[in-house]
Order: sequence, then C-alpha cells, then structure tokens
Amino acid sequence: MGLLSRWRQSRARRLAARLAIDDAEWREAAWPYPFFDRLSEEEWNRLRRLAAEFIVSKEWSGAQGLALTRRMQLEIALQACLPILNLGLSWYDEWVGIIIYPGDFVIPRRIIDDDGVVHEYDDTVLGEAWEGGPVLLSWFDDPNATGDVNVVIHEFAHKLDMTNGATDGLPRLHDKMSVRAWREAFAPAYEDFCRRVEAGEETLLDPYAAEHPSEFFAVTSEVFFEAPSLLAEAYPPVYRQLALFYRQDPLAPSAAA
Repeated sequence: MGLLSRWRQSRARRLAARLAIDDAEWREAAWPYPFFDRLSEEEWNRLRRLAAEFIVSKEWSGAQGLALTRRMQLEIALQACLPILNLGLSWYDEWVGIIIYPGDFVIPRRIIDDDGVVHEYDDTVLGEAWEGGPVLLSWFDDPNATGDVNVVIHEFAHKLDMTNGATDGLPRLHDKMSVRAWREAFAPAYEDFCRRVEAGEETLLDPYAAEHPSEFFAVTSEVFFEAPSLLAEAYPPVYRQLALFYRQDPLAPSAAA
C-alpha cells in the first residue's frame, strides 16, 4: 500500500469515527438484504467499519431533487463494501463521486454504426459506472422494486473491473491468480450463456449478462453474493474464480450459522 493510500485510510478512519452509527442502525440498514446474514460477527463488524470509512471517503449527491438520508448511505455502503470486505477500501481509490437518482433514470446515448450512421437515443437505466468518474445509482424505497437485480453490487463490480484498464470482465487479479485460469473459466461460461439466451432458454442468471463480458462479470458477481448456490450450480469454475478474486466463499460454513 502506498503512502497516499495509507493517508487516505487513516483520514477515513478518523472521520468515520465521528459518524457515531450504532449497531442497531447498521442492522436496520442490512435487514432488507438477507445475504448479510451469512457473515460471521467478526466479518459483520469489519464490514461496518469499512462501510463507515467508505461513506466519509466519497462525495454523495442526490439527483433530480432527491434528498439523501443516512439510511440510504448505510444501505448503499454496506452493499458496495461487501465485495471488498477482504480486499480493502483502496480498491475504490481512483474515483470519489456517488450520484443517487430517485428510481431509474435516462442517459442520452450516441453511437455510430458500421456504416457510419449516427444513432441517438435515450437509454433508461438503473445504474452506471463511469471510468474514472462517479457511480450512478437508482434508489427505491422498496429494495424488491428491482426484482433480482442488485444495482449496487453490479455497478461496483464494474468499478472493480476497471482496475485492470478496459471494462472487459477481467479485473486486476491478485498475484497468486492466473489470467489464463480466469479466461478458461469465464470465456466458455459466457459463450454457453449467450447461446442459451439466444436460444430462448430459461437461465439461472439475468439474460442481461449476455450483453458483454463485462456485464457477465457484474451479473455473476451479484449472484455470487446474493445466491451463490445458483452460480456454483450453473458455472462452477466461474464461482471458484470469483471466490479467489473476492477472497470470500459464501458457500463455506460460516460462524454466523
């Protein structure tokens, strides 16, 4: 860890201590998300500390007149920090902004097709992560409003994907991990999944994962934390690579059990 990262970490700890968030408030924020129940008491306490440091280290904004509340920040921070629980806050160092919208929102798009024709359209989204820029998230008072989609984990998985440069489904791997092993797990799984979606089959994962390898990584990351047995059933090698990357194994026996 570099000098700047250590300074940021020390500053975040000092500022986080001033938030004075008690355990009851954290538990209330975690209650709508049953996947937190698998954490041991030690992991839960570390997650709380990490989430508090995350809150004070980022710049939070409400869009379209949305008034941010501490409850919103707690819910988002807990989910955003779960993937980096055993990685550390430095994995989110390269950007600072979080913008929260009241529900889904529209982003104007402009693309040029293979014939050079420009197409402009409005894209309605639940979230978006910008390289080097902010994370945009939708907020719903009812967490079930987005169905099986976990917008927070999805978009923060994109941020982790960006740590290796291009947003291509390959994050910066740890020293003892193999790029070759990662590709051997993800490439055939992605090809198989795309084939199933194109054939109109019912899939265990959100069909949106077929849009791009980066979306496959983000969606499998969601499922890894929310419904790990589904991912382990569908694509065991992908599950194993994610367990190595996140340094977590949601299917392992937990002290919380």
